[in-house]
Amino acid sequence: MKEVLTTGEVARLCGVAPRTVSKWFDNGQLRGFKIPGSRERRIPRESLVRFMRAYGIPLRGLDGAVTRVLIVTCDYEPADALRVALQHSFGYEVQVATGIFEAGLLARQTRPHVILLDCTLPGLNPKEMRLALRGDPELVATRVVAVEPQLSEDRVRERLGEGFDACLAKPLCLAMTVRVIEEATNIVS
Repeated sequence: MKEVLTTGEVARLCGVAPRTVSKWFDNGQLRGFKIPGSRERRIPRESLVRFMRAYGIPLRGLDGAVTRVLIVTCDYEPADALRVALQHSFGYEVQVATGIFEAGLLARQTRPHVILLDCTLPGLNPKEMRLALRGDPELVATRVVAVEPQLSEDRVRERLGEGFDACLAKPLCLAMTVRVIEEATNIVS
């Protein structure tokens, strides 16, 4: 996939007229640059992906725009089954970490869009982990979903208050997990 696209190419990917893309560009909604001495605009692929996510435009047809997910849990077998389902059925790029150190390494290497964080992981302080992720400039845009064995309304409020973007109950249901990932990645920059 090209790293820089024309307004016509962006229009085809978004299913709109080229003039609409020009308006997005001129209004500052879609970041890019003009060719010096010309009226032609160019949009970097990464800027387009960010724009499409922000406005809920499906990324289908945009090669390389794969949603990256990191599952952090001590329950490897169910997490691996979820990894396989998310990769094969939804095209996500999924990694599984079974410890805090491994999770940190994989998060820095893959820069996931979403982390599914099992809050019962031994040695984990969920609130401190969320603050650490928010403080890392490479991971500041990563959405973090708290995964808990039992989710009461109070627990959900507590986790959202700690900065988590969503909560899921264990065992993870594929349909609900996909819904939460899709909702989270519509606002990932």
